[in-house]
Amino acid sequence: MSVYLLADSEVHDPKAYKAYLEAAPAFVKKHGGEYLVRGGDFTVGRGDWAPTRIVMFRFPDRQAIDNLMNDPDYQQWKKIREGATTAKNMLIMEGI
Repeated sequence: MSVYLLADSEVHDPKAYKAYLEAAPAFVKKHGGEYLVRGGDFTVGRGDWAPTRIVMFRFPDRQAIDNLMNDPDYQQWKKIREGATTAKNMLIMEGI
């Protein structure tokens, strides 16, 4: 069953984040993931959620997400992402 990761982040260092955006797709692909949403306009249809920048991925399973996050080659890029953004919310969910 596919597993989806939905992340809401606020970018506060666009230059560093741009470098991350250029490197990240190779790691997502390496671990069987694909981008479904990456930035773009959105509308909150209901509730008081106030997202800033949405990214959504599909992975083959939860282990693939864990493998990406723990990939030794990804760690330097993870630090860049964490320094360039403030993670507001992240949701990992199973689905069809």
